[in-house]
Amino acid sequence: MTAAPLMTLTWTDHVTGRQGFLVVDRLVRGVSSGGLRMRPGCTLEEVTGLARGMTMKEALHYNPEGRYIPLGGAKGGIDCDPQDPAAYGLLVRYLRAMRPYIEAFWTTGEDLGLSQDLVDRAAAEAGLVSSIQAVYPLLDDETAARKRLADAFAVEVDGIGLDELVGGCGVAESVLAALDRAGTPYAGTRVAVQGLGTMGGATARFLARAGLRIVAVADIKGTIANPDGLDVEALLAARDAYGTVDRAVLRQSDRELPGDAWLSADVEVLVPAAVSYAIDMANQLRIKARWIVEAANMPVLADAERSLAARGITVLPDVVVNSGTNAWWWWTLFGDIGADADEAFAHTRRSMRALIDRTLARAEADGTTPRAAAHAIVTDRLPVIAERFGWYR
Repeated sequence: MTAAPLMTLTWTDHVTGRQGFLVVDRLVRGVSSGGLRMRPGCTLEEVTGLARGMTMKEALHYNPEGRYIPLGGAKGGIDCDPQDPAAYGLLVRYLRAMRPYIEAFWTTGEDLGLSQDLVDRAAAEAGLVSSIQAVYPLLDDETAARKRLADAFAVEVDGIGLDELVGGCGVAESVLAALDRAGTPYAGTRVAVQGLGTMGGATARFLARAGLRIVAVADIKGTIANPDGLDVEALLAARDAYGTVDRAVLRQSDRELPGDAWLSADVEVLVPAAVSYAIDMANQLRIKARWIVEAANMPVLADAERSLAARGITVLPDVVVNSGTNAWWWWTLFGDIGADADEAFAHTRRSMRALIDRTLARAEADGTTPRAAAHAIVTDRLPVIAERFGWYR
């Protein structure tokens, strides 16, 4: 996968002067899929890498027996702090500028810094029917499909929306699949999580409920640690909309450490679930974990990953690990699953476990890393997808 993206666009807001980006890596059946992120310092290079990752995620979930047929990959990004008072107006103007592309071939939704509710509200204000309306012509029964997805978004589990939980369910199942292949018991396995937002919070919850011990979590204020295990449910209940934990709920035995202390936590599993480029050549030397599981997009830089591999540390790549949320949208919309939490979790677990097993088996057979194995699997699948559904570079 070395070809240039199909389309690269840079937009400058006439009010704030801030920039936004859209990269369409590929189209399949004339449509692409990929969320919209908002963060200070977001760049075109970052969005381009994320769009290529979306092409891979879509291809990896191709199941010729399923109703969901993968789309191409795309991504949007806005260079702005989502907590900036001007952020919402900027989001509306960006979506208004991108309206022709969203109507025609880019389906999008929440990503780092943006919730789906916020995207939906801004999309309506920008004059869009939906942020995923480009996929509607591909549906057998648009009315039924849209109702099914709306019903699924209305489902809550323990007060948390199903849409916020499925991604973390997929990340957690990736961890459990890796542990099972290594013969490592869940009980006593220690985990550190960077980020307690939608993905990190749900991952921590599912892993804790599976019997793993969450000993460190990091948010914008710093790292919270306890070698005997944190009260994950209490921390999640005390988060604000940006995943920041109210320290008033901490127990006497919990410790507050510097923000980067999660990196050097004495754990078997490290889950970067916040920002891109979190692990570089300098700080990777501090990592003691056996597995790094990329819940965030592109958290480990390529040279750092090579050094980690040389040290015997396995990186489970984002294109596999965090692909569950995107797949859940389409499994639900196309009718592979209904608007039911148990069905969604079961389907996510089966699919993610099969994908992790396939990736790790390919890595072992080829003598390479899981990321290289995932690329090889995608390379094998793309010609099949192109032949069957049409593929536009």
